[in-house]
Amino acid sequence: MNTTLLQEATAFIWAESDMLDHNEYQDWLQLWAPDGIYVIPIDPNETDHENTLNYAYDDAQMRQKRVARLTGGEAISSAPVARTVRNVSRLRLLSDDGIKVTVRCAQDLREFRKDRFREHTSDVTYELLREGESFRIQRKVVKLINSTDTLTAVGYIL
Repeated sequence: MNTTLLQEATAFIWAESDMLDHNEYQDWLQLWAPDGIYVIPIDPNETDHENTLNYAYDDAQMRQKRVARLTGGEAISSAPVARTVRNVSRLRLLSDDGIKVTVRCAQDLREFRKDRFREHTSDVTYELLREGESFRIQRKVVKLINSTDTLTAVGYIL
């Protein structure tokens, strides 16, 4: 196992998590490869996300629109703004072909909004493209462990 590569990927993923928890959405958008895809599948066992129904299947344009809705003050699910803290753990390097690095991890996200706490736990798989000394996100798949249950409105990015 390449522990240096895993440490570099972990630092990148932790930085992304911190950006999301602090609503640094414009910086977050810059982490993505131009053709990157953000997916939140409904069926946690589905692998053909392109041809099945998902909670989110965002290309660059849809990610920008999602950020605009979250920051524009017009989305009911984002008013008032939720405060979030996410813990990312159990990072595991799944593959490295010299260009693309695949990492899987656990994410436990706690939300506080309107005097209520909510929790969203998921398995997250990142496909990261090497770019200089860092990465760009090619694909991020967030598999919520309760994705087949009724979900509440989420006014932030998982």
